[in-house]
Amino acid sequence: MQRRRFSTLALATALFGGMSARAQPQAVPPWNEVLAKARGQTVYWNAWAGDEQTNAFIAWVGERVRARHGVTVQHVRLKDTAEAVSRVVAEKAAGRNQGGGVDLIWINGPNFLAMKQQGLLYGPVTQALPNFRLVDTTHKRSNVVDFTTPVDGLAVPWRLAQVVFVYDSARIRNAADVPRSAAAMLEWARRNPGRLTHPNVANFMGATFLKQALIDLSPDTAVLQQPATDADFERITAPLWTWYDALRPHLWRRGQQFPENESAQRQLLNDGEIDITISFNPAEAAVNVQAGLLPASARTFTFAKGTLGNTSFVAIPYNAAHKEGALVVADFLLDPQAQAHAQDIRQIGAVNVLDLARLSPAQRQLFDALPQHPALPTAAELGAPQLEPHASWMTRIAAEWSRRTTR
Repeated sequence: MQRRRFSTLALATALFGGMSARAQPQAVPPWNEVLAKARGQTVYWNAWAGDEQTNAFIAWVGERVRARHGVTVQHVRLKDTAEAVSRVVAEKAAGRNQGGGVDLIWINGPNFLAMKQQGLLYGPVTQALPNFRLVDTTHKRSNVVDFTTPVDGLAVPWRLAQVVFVYDSARIRNAADVPRSAAAMLEWARRNPGRLTHPNVANFMGATFLKQALIDLSPDTAVLQQPATDADFERITAPLWTWYDALRPHLWRRGQQFPENESAQRQLLNDGEIDITISFNPAEAAVNVQAGLLPASARTFTFAKGTLGNTSFVAIPYNAAHKEGALVVADFLLDPQAQAHAQDIRQIGAVNVLDLARLSPAQRQLFDALPQHPALPTAAELGAPQLEPHASWMTRIAAEWSRRTTR
């Protein structure tokens, strides 16, 4: 579920002239050696910090790994994951191949692709982690394929995400009136001017809004699984820009201003300024009703054809100073206790990455005991997640939107 900006990603690519630099595999020591070396280390986990529940979860992880393994977690709070990518790029350009300042990154999409292509990741690591045996790599394919890019063990999955839309049922009283397609959303916005918006497309969720619309509008989604070319991009995105040009005048503040991020958009819904928001967390409504950040009448819907799904990962840079501590943190994120805690709607409501059939009865009970909520969609309501396009499509969509809205 990534919430990332892409403004500085171009810097990472530019510093290498856009060329790939395949990394040599780096072997992970036996796990008992990892645990011994990790004790006393401080792991600098670079992670997006735009959601307070997620920040609290990272702090909880830090408490647990310090108690269990003597590892301290320092949350390096980012507005943009590409900040950390650029830092590693700069260190490599300066020849700092050991003792790097970034130990762990919350990552996926274009940022993971860039780091993999540039040879900036340590590993493969997943098979060395004791808890990785519990991960579902068969039915949850985004755990091993990120935006069409094979992960190849270079990143560790820790939460699943799927696009949902959240609305206030006190204002949209009939659930049949919610727009269950991009075309229906345009018609709804025309009937309800100013009641819909999306985050700035420089933000991950704003780009996701457009990407979801593209998939819903496109008659040829197979091409999205390949890197975007100039010819394909213009042809495939033409229906998107026709739709968006018609939608924009009916958005909040006539489409001249956009909330900075998902949190700002949520506040608009809570304040009654808009009626519908987008999120990459199926539990968004339930979590934020519990936290008092949305009214009790908040509910969730998806598009009839389904919505995008992906996995969030953590990855270790090739030159991380505290690789052993980072491995310990990554492994703990896969622990059933951590996965159940994250899925709890009183925490962050993140969908787990595990195959629950592989758990012991006691571990399975952690999930069976989780609280339910009327705003929490069922698996049937969510449906099967749609495949993420190749990361290049989102990068180009964000750039094209910026060009169109600033001209």
